[in-house]
Amino acid sequence: MQTINDFNFDGKKALIRVDFNVPLDEDFNVTDASRIEAAKPTIDKILNDGGSVILMSHLGRPKGIQEKYSLKHIQAKASEVLGRDIIFSSDSVGEVAQKMAKELKNGEVLLLENLRFSDEEEQGDRDFARKLADLGDIYVNDAFGTAHRAHASTTIIADFFPHKKCFGLLLAQEIESLNKVLKHSEKPVTAVLGGSKVSSKITVIENILDKVDHLIIGGGMTFTFIKALGGNIGDSICEDDKLDLALDILDKAKQRNVEVHLPTDVVAADGFKNDANIKITAVDNIPQGWQGLDAGPDSLRAFSKVIAESNTILWNGPIGVFEMENFAKGTIELGKAIASATEKGAFSLVGGGDSVAAVKQFDLQDQMSYVSTGGGAMLEMLEGKSLPGIDAILKN
Repeated sequence: MQTINDFNFDGKKALIRVDFNVPLDEDFNVTDASRIEAAKPTIDKILNDGGSVILMSHLGRPKGIQEKYSLKHIQAKASEVLGRDIIFSSDSVGEVAQKMAKELKNGEVLLLENLRFSDEEEQGDRDFARKLADLGDIYVNDAFGTAHRAHASTTIIADFFPHKKCFGLLLAQEIESLNKVLKHSEKPVTAVLGGSKVSSKITVIENILDKVDHLIIGGGMTFTFIKALGGNIGDSICEDDKLDLALDILDKAKQRNVEVHLPTDVVAADGFKNDANIKITAVDNIPQGWQGLDAGPDSLRAFSKVIAESNTILWNGPIGVFEMENFAKGTIELGKAIASATEKGAFSLVGGGDSVAAVKQFDLQDQMSYVSTGGGAMLEMLEGKSLPGIDAILKN
């Protein structure tokens, strides 16, 4: 796997696909700069070598050119994070971009306008990719968040750099962390899967069953399994068309000697709101008019024990409605258990939008071995799919 450490960028223009798709408030201030911070080591290495950097990214889902999605809004924050001035190009492949790229001096950073202002980006247009490629000497992909998209700047562009393409440090670390779970894990391996729907995690579960020893299931999808097993789930969320599938998953797990851990008790509420009445009830005996919104104390004790005995832990999805304070305890306690196991030497990988949001919200992210930056891309890798953005770098 070729990374930027295999190249000397002295006097070279590095064309880097970064993921600067960051949240902005109504005044266009960046509210979370972690994706920019994550790209800094790659950018620093190239500049320290004596090279220059051309940054390509998308922002949001614009329909044509929309001022609110302009990357000029993140120019100041990116300059602050990188600790150096950033030059901004008002287009990505036109005359302005060509002139600015040509005049770029060693040690300078150029940020191109939102790639998705051009429809050709998402279409994977070859001519658009070639125009981008003409701007730099070496192509670096450091955007895990878009590695599952066969877009012009993530995949097609690599064809124009047959021996001058590589992974940035962030993308390399993402691949290594996932491989540590999927290919080189130290047993016992535990996967914690949460979230509301079994349907969104089916292929993940099927792909990881051969690789894990324990599967902890939490969140809303718990109730599809409990109902399939004959339990009463009250008004809890459930995918009635997935009951047979849930039983099939449990059967496959048993055949592979994977221990499945479902909650035994839940925090139930008489409404989907933080100030609803709440009570602890058995997971398979929730009264009508009540719904399970968090894992109960007995479940958390059992889950924490499994995690404490694990050497590799994958966490994808919260195990309660953590956005509401009264139903956040399960996700917080689970996070603390994983943090404690990590401190004692386990490898922990957290990925997927909601679980990443949870570890950030509860200040646990520095206590995990690795927190992934790509939700959809990570899910596809966990499903066993190959990602076009990664394959494009690996093929010569």
